[in-house]
Amino acid sequence: MKIKQMPTQLANKIAAGEVVERPASVVKELVENSIDAGSSFVKVEMEEAGIGRIRVTDNGEGMSSEDSERAFLPHATSKINDENDLFHVRTLGFRGEALASIAAVSKLTLKTSTGEEAGTSLYLEGGEIVEKSKSDARKGTEITVDELFYNTPARLKYMKSLHTELGHVTDLLNRLALSYPEIRFEVIHNGRTLFKTSGSGDLLQVIAQIYGMSVAKKMLQIEHKTLDYEITGFIAKPEVTRASRNFISTIINGRYIKNYPLSKAVVDGYHTLLPIGKYPLVVLNITMAPILVDVNVHPTKLEVRFSKDKALYESVKETIQAALRQETLIPEMEYKEPKKKPISTQEQFSFDSNPVEEKEFIANKPAVETEPNIEKSTIPEEPVQMIREPITVEEKEPNPNPVVATSDEAEPEPQFADRIPPIYPIGQLHGTYILGQNDEGFYMIDQHAAQERIKYEFYKEKLGKPNNESQQLLIPLTFDFSNEEALFIDAHQDELEKVGLYFEPFGRTSYVIRSHPNWFPKGFEEEVIREMLEHVMKEEKINVERIREEAAIMMSCKRSIKANHYLTLEEMARLLEDLRKTVDPFTCPHGRPIIIHFSSYEIEKMFKRIM
Repeated sequence: MKIKQMPTQLANKIAAGEVVERPASVVKELVENSIDAGSSFVKVEMEEAGIGRIRVTDNGEGMSSEDSERAFLPHATSKINDENDLFHVRTLGFRGEALASIAAVSKLTLKTSTGEEAGTSLYLEGGEIVEKSKSDARKGTEITVDELFYNTPARLKYMKSLHTELGHVTDLLNRLALSYPEIRFEVIHNGRTLFKTSGSGDLLQVIAQIYGMSVAKKMLQIEHKTLDYEITGFIAKPEVTRASRNFISTIINGRYIKNYPLSKAVVDGYHTLLPIGKYPLVVLNITMAPILVDVNVHPTKLEVRFSKDKALYESVKETIQAALRQETLIPEMEYKEPKKKPISTQEQFSFDSNPVEEKEFIANKPAVETEPNIEKSTIPEEPVQMIREPITVEEKEPNPNPVVATSDEAEPEPQFADRIPPIYPIGQLHGTYILGQNDEGFYMIDQHAAQERIKYEFYKEKLGKPNNESQQLLIPLTFDFSNEEALFIDAHQDELEKVGLYFEPFGRTSYVIRSHPNWFPKGFEEEVIREMLEHVMKEEKINVERIREEAAIMMSCKRSIKANHYLTLEEMARLLEDLRKTVDPFTCPHGRPIIIHFSSYEIEKMFKRIM
């Protein structure tokens, strides 16, 4: 006989390989059980990042003596009775694999009580109950996992450094604390408290505890409800960014999940407000009927499947867009009191509003104050410029504003103009930054980024109407392509024509263009067409909206004034007024900030007018 049933102990070890990958997996399963038990307090204690010991203590409903033994049987659960329950899961745990799998690869001690009678204490090794006794009657459960993977040394060998393993555990507990702000969490490692939450139910307070008060102050609350979904949570202002998507916490019905399309919907909601390669810090809480989500598609329950995914993604994107559109997103430069240092050293003033990528502005202070020597005084190489040579315009370009007058009447004030206040130019720094002021303080504006935003919105509007205005060429543009490019053009003529590219065959792999949209930057037509074609070819499927977006960004950059270009005060004023008429005047299309604000209060603090 070749086929035989595996011993339970061996089957549990194999199951443990799916459920218990590392110490964080154990913490996840135990804490989720504590949450399902109705706990208002959960304490997690660890030694050696959990490899040495993990202890989870809660004040939940506890278990009877009989249930405490049954809990370690394979596929034992109190949460699923029949197949129908799988489509209405409202608990974090339900598969019935966790305790049996954890016990199979550790030395485990359980103490539990319902609070109505003496509790139960169990000690297991390798999944087998070795000892059973009575314990105190404190309501709740305490589970201690010692010597994780002691009987599976191969698994232990593949553990990362203690620092890495501890990072996985703390990241997990951060997500659980964000998912359940009404539960008081306490996390201790090697006797040192890592973090605590109050359990007050205030999500913003938990965000402050995990990410810091400076981040919490820059969070915006979101709230949106449809027939199927309720979306709540907090999103960071665009000035608070991270280098990965890992700081986007998506919570579905109290369960933290990983879902790339949802993360993409979040990033798309920010659109061009984020720098390239940077991601926002977001806590997204989505509530829906359990029937709309399948949480049983992966053993760790981190991945889920939605039945109305497209509608959900659009709702998330639009909710974030709406929240950002209601805010003035100009970063505030904050003055921080410098530490007292000897007079011969430099004073440091921090002006950076982003605590993640902290930089310092250093003001040199002489050791001894003396009378200025005019002959030897140093003049800055690039002083603040008040008026210099005007911009030279090579061609007349349509006014790149999103609002266009439709009659001889005065042009109405655009609805977006109040997103930033009027700013009055007073000069220019290094031919790169416009300096301005108003009643609210002092401003620095990146002139290239500002004009990029203006022209981007102009070109984007034009690209949205690709068939309206085209320009016939006296001399057609001729292109030679590779075989691959030629085959692609032949197969996607319709899609290319939607973005204004009409390729006419002119040989085996050659084509001519006899017309193009008249808003193509003069002198860059051939380059723009080639880059647009490359964008089309890079897409796995033709995405006309994405192609138009990329083309608008590309053309806005090519036609904008660069650094070291001096402007008159009149040109600065016109640029600032055009910027106020844009939809999103805070960042360039690549996500770099356009405006930095120094409030009058902060300036007076810097000059010690306010102590």
